[in-house]
Amino acid sequence: MSGLDRRAFLQGGAAAVGGAALALGGVTAWDHAVSPPPPDDAVGSATVPFRGARQAGVGTPPQAFASLLAFDLRPGVDRGALIRLMRIWTDDIERLTQGHPALTDTEPELATAPARLTVTLGFGPGAFAAAGLERRRPSWLAPLPTFPVDRLQTAWSGGDLVLQVAADDPMAVAHAARLLTKEAATFVTARWTQQGFRQAVGARPAGTTARNLMGQVDGTVNPDPSVDADVIWHGSDAEPWLAGSTSMVVRRIAMALDTWDKVDRTGREFTIGRRLSDGAPLTGNAEHDPPDFGAVDSLGLPVIDTAAHIRRAHATNAGERFLRRPYNYHDPAQPAGEQTGLMFITFQRDVATQFLPVQRRVAELDLLNQWTTPIGSAVFWVPPGSRAGTYLAQDLLA
Repeated sequence: MSGLDRRAFLQGGAAAVGGAALALGGVTAWDHAVSPPPPDDAVGSATVPFRGARQAGVGTPPQAFASLLAFDLRPGVDRGALIRLMRIWTDDIERLTQGHPALTDTEPELATAPARLTVTLGFGPGAFAAAGLERRRPSWLAPLPTFPVDRLQTAWSGGDLVLQVAADDPMAVAHAARLLTKEAATFVTARWTQQGFRQAVGARPAGTTARNLMGQVDGTVNPDPSVDADVIWHGSDAEPWLAGSTSMVVRRIAMALDTWDKVDRTGREFTIGRRLSDGAPLTGNAEHDPPDFGAVDSLGLPVIDTAAHIRRAHATNAGERFLRRPYNYHDPAQPAGEQTGLMFITFQRDVATQFLPVQRRVAELDLLNQWTTPIGSAVFWVPPGSRAGTYLAQDLLA
């Protein structure tokens, strides 16, 4: 059966829902209640809800591992074909993220440990064109302007569709990525794949800001998705196909660690504008202290240099904030100088007003540019979430 036929065949069937027994704590010799230890598979069995007004994988606390899969639509794929693909992917993603195998899963046992698996779908400009919906393409949905620091490669740029597959177990990521790619083979060809990681679950206390491979904290001033929803998502007052959607920018940034290693600790902190030990700004005592960009030293020089990274990347107004969700990469198969770096992923309501002003300042003058080079770039529209009985991007495509 085709992907669509097999779903039509089972339409109306009840989805199996896995259950788990909760062990009760015992009592010690001193009659103190004891909380049961978490089950051995607590990480593997954890799930993130799939259905909702917004897609998971954006406001979701970042998982330890991620793969970005970009695709180009095959010639002849039109709106009807896109709808068929969205139906297939929606069904598969819902099953996989809830710990159930997809209908055509040839390795169903691998689906039973989702480990907080999320799959986030994005549309590139080409998807709107193929669907005949150019009139609805957001004005910011286009390749970013060329910046003087860019050395972009087509191997890491662009794409008609993207899937961000993330979980706390690399097996869950690999299985979902492979299955979703196989299911889409009739409709798309692979354009690029990027794989990244953060620190493993339990390596640091929950809520600790992640560090990149330069040793720096990365994401200190992130907005809180549960509080600053308007920074990320289009609100309910937007058109139905747009409400609950966001934008996704992917920048692959190579790090010159061989030369960074030669910079002493003082030089590294001067470049970033933060202490390495705790991430505090050079003018503060703790990581989340606001930097004082007006502070000067005994010689009258700025404590945080005018070209320090945190000054250049700092939002000059509330409208320039966006959510950073980066992942490190280390790929020895790549040429020297491109093996290690950052999958810099951001989400924001509007790329033009939020992301671009910050990116222009960083590209114009940032001490960190001596050791970082953008080699890939892509922009996507992330559709709203899906309600029960609907497929992803249905309000746009139907």
